[in-house]
Amino acid sequence: MRTVRPRTSDLHPVLWTGLAALAAGAVLCVIGWYGMSGERHAARQLPYLASCTVPGSALIIAGAVLLTYGRSTLATARLAELYELLVAVETPPRTRPAGNLLMVPGGTLWHRADCPLVESEPEAVRADVRAITAAGLGPCPICEPQEGS
Repeated sequence: MRTVRPRTSDLHPVLWTGLAALAAGAVLCVIGWYGMSGERHAARQLPYLASCTVPGSALIIAGAVLLTYGRSTLATARLAELYELLVAVETPPRTRPAGNLLMVPGGTLWHRADCPLVESEPEAVRADVRAITAAGLGPCPICEPQEGS
């Protein structure tokens, strides 16, 4: 299953709010600088500082925080989606040969069908007493199979 990368219009609303706050803060800082630059006396520059530059700086900081939060939220959502995709994949049922005893060709042990050592071996074949004796196989020390099972 192939997923499509999210478009910018699909991004979290917090990201757009953060971008808007950054833009508004930048505009306020530019207005404050422009107003202050035209005044010669410090007493007349203070209103521009208080009404434009300080709130503009606060908006820039708030926008940066919102962008960071939005990006981490987006990354968390993507990670959760990837985890769901990994967990949702079902392994197809493997067909096992009929019988309780198994052996791997070229191996040295014989196993029960539920032994963890042969569960991941697709080439495991059914073993009977004659095949075990002919190949000189020993019992698996993990599953401890019995010859009659």
